[in-house]
Amino acid sequence: MDTGLLGKGLILLGLLMALLGATFLIAPKIPFLGRLPGDFAFQLGNVKVFAPLATCLVLSLLLTWLLNLLFARR
Repeated sequence: MDTGLLGKGLILLGLLMALLGATFLIAPKIPFLGRLPGDFAFQLGNVKVFAPLATCLVLSLLLTWLLNLLFARR
């Protein structure tokens, strides 16, 4: 097994986990995230259901646009 490839993979995995952790720290401070029209929240007794449909759609569009800008081949 090539240990150089394993090392690069572990570094990439660590960077991705750090980015995910930073996202979880910053996400509560974004004022509109999770409160857009189209984000549904229901409470029945002790059960709470939250379906952030509009937020997921907006984040998907933004990430698609960003990734297309970064990886577009000209």
